[in-house]
Order: sequence, then C-alpha cells, then structure tokens
Amino acid sequence: MPVPVPRQRAIPAVEGGQARAASRIGATAGTASTPGASAAQAPTSAMRNAGEPAGSTSLSLLVIEDDPAGSLSVPELLDSAGKPIRVRTARNLTEAERLLTDDVHCILLDLALPAPGRAVEGDDELATLKHVLRLAPRHAVLALTASGDAERGAEAVRVGAQDYLFRDELDGRLLSRAIRYAVERKRSDTAERKLAEGRVRAQENRRLHRGLLPTPLLEGSSLRFAARYRPGRSRALLGGDFYDTVRTPDGTVHAMIGDVCGHGPDEAALGVELRIAWRALTLAGLCGDELLGTLQQVLEHERDNDEIFATLCTVDIAPDGRRAGLCLAGHPTPLISRAGRVAELLPYESGGPALGLLPNARWPRRQVELGGAWSLMLYTDGLIEGHIGAGKERLGQEGMVDMVRRQLAKGLSGEELLTAAVNEVRDLNGGELTDDVAVLLLERRL
Repeated sequence: MPVPVPRQRAIPAVEGGQARAASRIGATAGTASTPGASAAQAPTSAMRNAGEPAGSTSLSLLVIEDDPAGSLSVPELLDSAGKPIRVRTARNLTEAERLLTDDVHCILLDLALPAPGRAVEGDDELATLKHVLRLAPRHAVLALTASGDAERGAEAVRVGAQDYLFRDELDGRLLSRAIRYAVERKRSDTAERKLAEGRVRAQENRRLHRGLLPTPLLEGSSLRFAARYRPGRSRALLGGDFYDTVRTPDGTVHAMIGDVCGHGPDEAALGVELRIAWRALTLAGLCGDELLGTLQQVLEHERDNDEIFATLCTVDIAPDGRRAGLCLAGHPTPLISRAGRVAELLPYESGGPALGLLPNARWPRRQVELGGAWSLMLYTDGLIEGHIGAGKERLGQEGMVDMVRRQLAKGLSGEELLTAAVNEVRDLNGGELTDDVAVLLLERRL
C-alpha cells in the first residue's frame, strides 16, 4: 500500500512514464494531479542519473514498504535548495523495480520487507537489502529499521547501505538531511571506486607497456647500450616507434629502429608486432634484404589498410666491432661519432623505400667502416622534426648533428647523452613533442 503522505503536500507528477504511480500517491495524499499530464510533457531536465550533483535537479525518493496499516508516514521533505523532494512508493520489490528509473536519487527501504522467495524464519535478515543493492547499484540506499535496533542498522551499512534510520524517529528535517547525505556519500563512494579502478587499469597498462618494450639481448658483447623512448600521445606509454637489439650466436650484434606512420594505439600495436617479428627473424639467421622483405609481408598482413607503412633502419655489427652492415627502408640514416673525428651522418645512398609502399621492393645492405672506438646513434624522425621556437622552422638532421656535437664536446655519452639530446629537442620545441621519439645508442670503447 502507498505510504500515507500529509494532505497539504503537493507531489509533482512522476516523470519517465510513471504517471500512474504519481496518481496513486496523489490520491492517497488527497492531492490533485494535473489533467492530461503525460511522459511527453515531463521536463527532460528531471531525467537525471543518480550520480549527478543533487543541486542540478530536485531530489527524488523511492520508498519501499508494504505495511497495509500505513504506520510509516513520510513527512514534508525539502532538498538543500528548498525544493520539495519527490516521493514514489512501492509495496514490493517487483513494483520497486518498475518504479526505479534514472531520476530516482535515493531509496528508503524498510528492512522488515520480506525478501523474494523467503519462506522460513531464520533466513538472511538483510536479504531484501542485498536484493535492492543488486537491483540498484548506482543509487543511494537508506535502511529503515525498528527503534533501538542499531545493530541491524549498522549491519545494513556494512552490507552497502549509505545510512540507517529508526522508524519512529522520522521527521522532515532528519529524513531530508539523511537523503542528501546518502546521495552525496553514494556519489563520493562511486567516484572513489572509479578512481581506484582507474589506478588499477593504469598500473596494468604500465606493466603491459613495460612488457612490450624490448629487453636488449647483448650477453657476451662488449658494446654499451642505451635507449630513450617518449611517446607523442598524451598519457600514452607506447607509440608507433619501436627498437630492439640482439646478439646472435656468431657474435654479431644486430640493432634496429623503426616508425609506423600514425600515432594511435593501432600503430603502437603494429610497431610491437614488427619488433617481435624482427627479433625472431634475426635470431633465425635472416639479415639485410631478406629480413626486410619478410617484415614487409608481416606489415602487409597485419595493417588495417594499404596506406599504413613503416620506416626502418637496421645495423648488424661484426663480432670484432670494427665494421657494420646498414640497411635503410625510408628511415633517417644513423649518426656516428668516431675517436678523433667529428660526429657525422652515415651515407644514405642505396637506401630502399619504407616497408609497405612498394611490392617486391629491395633494400641493399651497405658496408660501413666503424673503426676502433665509436658510438652509433639510431633515432626516429620525432627527434628531428620538432620546431625551433614559435616559428615553423624545424630542427632537422643538420640541427641534430650540431646539437649532438656540442653535447659530445661536453663529455656526455651513453644515457647522459641521450637524455640531454631528448630534453634539448623538447626545450627547442617550446614544450612536449607531438611525435613519438625513440633513440638508441651503441658504443664501443677501447
């Protein structure tokens, strides 16, 4: 039976197709409904999610109580802005489910209401509450219990209710405040839960991305390795740039760096696939044109459309460390610094096209003399395409070479050199770079 409501209280028609429920409440309270009221006439602003701020619309309360004697009397209720709190009533859980629309902010549940299918005494006394919590996980819930039964009320809060009230202590001021408190607490709990879930997802993503970044396989090699990686996407940990370094059983050190066109998660995933394929093919003994041709097949099968391509630079360093083979697939040529000589770019002649552009393309392998002590820096175009100041001028390869020369003159090497280079490029750009940046450094010291 509907909850008796004081005669002087005006109850607005229930929105969202619940006009019949509103009419029943109004008849019980002795109030008149507006003739012809319909769902189409209801203001759309009243249809709010229970998690929205209470001040955005007047609050709505759903009372679930089946006392035929009508011993529960809901007093005059006002929200913090002085607006009447709308009330709906349900005599059982089936009716409550029908009345539980998105514009309901809070539920007042009588814990004495029998649970669905409850047949014997001694069943879970809070089964009804648990059922309502499952039915309305996004709504605030107030538990109503007998006077003095604080233990049951506290247990209701532990189960999931926002607060509990005693039946015979209800008054308008207390209930109005309890409703507002419950709605705010529910919203706070929801926000805290979402924040915790976001942190867990962020931790999982970080672990995943760390796992996708390569671990160099250089055991037994005297070469020193360093790398820096900075994705261009905001809040991303992985971009379309990729790199790797492995040492094969014959003592040759293989290094590569590449860049998938684009900056989204699909490009990042494709970059990881190409890196893993490169490592597997390299460890299987492929090198040069044969390796790049196979990688192009992988790219063609894995890309979303025919316009996706990838640039690549591969280097294989002989076991004695004095010479290397170089293959370029549309990628910037490496920077080499030798003892007693200024840093310079390796020759770009005989480079091939980017992977995925031309069928049956070829990628010649060029022999390069490294000498005794040297450092070789492989990089993606994100390092050279940043702007210089507020204008349209870009750093370019020549600007990068000059920058690295200055840093080498200061005695920087290894990790310090890469960190200084990436930071200076970012500073010259006037802020974070929009493109992914990957830099790899191999050094041989005598």
